[in-house]
Amino acid sequence: MISEKQFRKEIGITIANAIREDIGDGDHSSLACIPEDAQGKAKLLVKDEGIIAGVEFAKQVFDYVDPGLKIDVKIQDGAAVKYGDIAFYVEGNSQSILKAERLVLNAMQRMSAIATKTNAYVKLLEGTKTKILDTRKTTPGIRALEKWAVKIGGGENHRFALYDMIMLKDNHIDFCGGITKAIETTVQYLEDHLLDLKIIVEARNLDEIKEILTTQGVYRILIDNFNYENTRKAVALIGDQCLTESSGGITLNTAREYAECGVDFISSGALTHSVYNMDLSLKAV
Repeated sequence: MISEKQFRKEIGITIANAIREDIGDGDHSSLACIPEDAQGKAKLLVKDEGIIAGVEFAKQVFDYVDPGLKIDVKIQDGAAVKYGDIAFYVEGNSQSILKAERLVLNAMQRMSAIATKTNAYVKLLEGTKTKILDTRKTTPGIRALEKWAVKIGGGENHRFALYDMIMLKDNHIDFCGGITKAIETTVQYLEDHLLDLKIIVEARNLDEIKEILTTQGVYRILIDNFNYENTRKAVALIGDQCLTESSGGITLNTAREYAECGVDFISSGALTHSVYNMDLSLKAV
């Protein structure tokens, strides 16, 4: 995974780009009718139920727009919220509050939806050893926010991008000429370039799992689109030789049964690509 320093850099880039995109040469709506020195106060009102996420991000946005803004947090990231709750108050220059409003809401609505969905998986898997992972199926430009939300919801992050972990999937294997060749050339590549990256290899059937197990250097096997029976067989074959991960259309309706097959992880793109935003509003008080 990427370092905390890299992650903070990604968040900074996200904020700067979003503000550039939204404000351009000025918030002319506010500039036209609100005095430059006007002071105001607003509250972040929850109009839904779920897990709140993005409060810390909102603080960073407000600070980026105007370090003079003061934020009074009432509910922290990761807390369960209901209709009528107030997550925080923000006070200071009225124009600054309005400049930050839409980015704060857009981010928090989506982050809260992702955290809520992730938390549902986490609760479903309680009592098993299986942990829920996100994927790279994220919204371009805001991956850091979406993966942050998964963590807030109690899940774990898979690789952040193509550069922090090796994942040999079906196309890599087929283009390279087979599983064994793909793994061996990857191990050599890492040695040649002095890279310390974990290797995950996707298996499409039990025969491919057997072939993967004949090679060295694999950190985790991705048991992709297996049914329950074959997943249990795969876990038994792999034993403690490496970690296991189930993937491929796994939903809240099927996740528990896959977990009970004994896999270490379940990865689900639905955590980030199929959510309905939490209803939040920033209202003047």
